Amino acid sequence: MMNQTEIYRAEGLPVFQNCVFSDQTLARNCAKGDLVLAQDMQTGLIFNRAFDPTLVEYTPDYQNEQALSTFFQEHLLDVEGVLNEHFRGNSLVEVGCGKGRFLEQLQKAGFDICGLDPAYEGCNPLIRKEYFTREQGLKADGVILRHVLEHISNPEEFLVQIREANGGEGKVYIEVPCLEWIRDHHAWFDLFYEHVNYFRLKDLHQLFGTVYASGHLFGGQYLYIIADLSTLRTPVRDPLDMFHLPADFGESLSGWVDRLKDKNKALPTVVWGGSSKGVIFSLLMQQAGGMIDFVVDINPAKQGKYLPASGLEVLSPSAAMRQLTSGADIIVTNQNYLSEIKQATNNKFNYWTVDYE
Repeated sequence: MMNQTEIYRAEGLPVFQNCVFSDQTLARNCAKGDLVLAQDMQTGLIFNRAFDPTLVEYTPDYQNEQALSTFFQEHLLDVEGVLNEHFRGNSLVEVGCGKGRFLEQLQKAGFDICGLDPAYEGCNPLIRKEYFTREQGLKADGVILRHVLEHISNPEEFLVQIREANGGEGKVYIEVPCLEWIRDHHAWFDLFYEHVNYFRLKDLHQLFGTVYASGHLFGGQYLYIIADLSTLRTPVRDPLDMFHLPADFGESLSGWVDRLKDKNKALPTVVWGGSSKGVIFSLLMQQAGGMIDFVVDINPAKQGKYLPASGLEVLSPSAAMRQLTSGADIIVTNQNYLSEIKQATNNKFNYWTVDYE
């Protein structure tokens, strides 16, 4: 395509990296899709041009709760601090509130907030179990979009609908993964089918005429922006803006495969983290012949289930500790959690972080 430049390609990825299965065969045979990362030469935005939205439907089986981690709880407190500075006293709507953990945190902090998400499983009357549409009549002083925009096949049009539903005005808080962090850390395991968009801070700024605040969160892995919805605009690419991944971006993948092939087979190797990064890392290792014994996750909704595509079993930390012997290798797919993982396991194993430093 003449108006797009291809950046990266990966085939046969699970459509949902955060859905787990009670049956291993079903897990291995889950829906899959291709990732063809490309930059639009008109807008500068970067997206998966092979994305098929008809394959993606969020249900209560979608499990992406991260707030069981103390480190992630600290991140949510950081976000609350940002919102407290810019939205205190305002009415809020959280579109895509997931399991409602952060929304209820804001409720307890005194915010006037409601939300919606088809994956919600609780009974909070202020949360609707449905997708956002402009016809719902939800209007507020501010709109929160935490880790939503990367899942939307046309983010600009979605923001237009948000603006129209909100009477053409209000402020918006957007939080998304940072593509530049992925690039700089050679995080090939952080590219998923489910994320159709990949943003840089400049992309978020290009979407709005008025930006009140922006920056990085979660150790640089996330971006945020607070902007005026009424100033939403179509981004225009700077002619000099050509995004590239490093030539050695995927080089560490083969290095990890070699390391796992050469390891002592008598000692188990496990991946700690059954969410996005762990799902992709484990799958690509398995496909290339690198042995992973099982995956560990602190989310009870994932424990005893199987990861999509790889079919690897997810164990609780306590169940994993019963199987791990001294000298076992734990691969930590998100360095943010390394300290709490060491603490949870009494720092008695070999810990490897996947991120390129």
